[in-house]
Amino acid sequence: MDLLASLAAEERWLFPLFLAMYAAIYCVGQLLVFRRWAPRQRLDGASCLISLFHGTPAALAAAGAILALPAGSRSFAAPNARLQDHVLDYSVAYFTMDLLHYLAFLPGDVLFIAHHLATLFVFLTCRYLVRHGAYALLVLLLLAEVTSLLQNVWTLAGIWRDQSPAAARVYGALSPPFYALYTLVRGVAGPLFLLKMAAFYLSGQAVDVIPWWVRISWILVVGTAIAVSNLWIWNLWKELVREWKQAPSKSKKDT
Repeated sequence: MDLLASLAAEERWLFPLFLAMYAAIYCVGQLLVFRRWAPRQRLDGASCLISLFHGTPAALAAAGAILALPAGSRSFAAPNARLQDHVLDYSVAYFTMDLLHYLAFLPGDVLFIAHHLATLFVFLTCRYLVRHGAYALLVLLLLAEVTSLLQNVWTLAGIWRDQSPAAARVYGALSPPFYALYTLVRGVAGPLFLLKMAAFYLSGQAVDVIPWWVRISWILVVGTAIAVSNLWIWNLWKELVREWKQAPSKSKKDT
């Protein structure tokens, strides 16, 4: 809490510092941590590394920024507090760095590029254009990043599972709890909060502080992101169930 208090008191624009930090972490990943990996694996590993430094800290900071406000100020139309702006800048820096990674090395990965552009649009309009509504986005950020640690460890294990039996075991052990938590957050909590957010913004209660096109675009972007996330996890569940069904027959063949 002392860190959050000092961050709330910080008047400087912290985005350049955050971006430099992510750039340094990315370079460490590319040049040191994953230097022995194959080129494509090294790229994915470096991206996961900066995500590790973003996800859990961002979720904790978002929770702290929300709890630091009086209950009456936790409104979808409330003006942004300084601490909320810093948390948004922390995430904007991460998505900017990861977007540059994809544009430079993986320009064909259109889905991730579109996701990052849409996320940056929402965060930037909240942070720099309307300067209201950070409460809603920080709740969504918390929901999005609460699974980040599990997801990144699972992803790194998945990258290395063909070369390492230990990584394959970690991947297999993490898949069910990660899928379950992700489904709970993205399939239940996320849609419920989106419905609450959409009902507020469509009612016109924020009309004086957030233009209609911003409110509508936020709802569309968040709704699309949740739908794509649920489609992704649904496909992973189907693959996992198929592997479970195939496991008994495979073990019989081995014996």
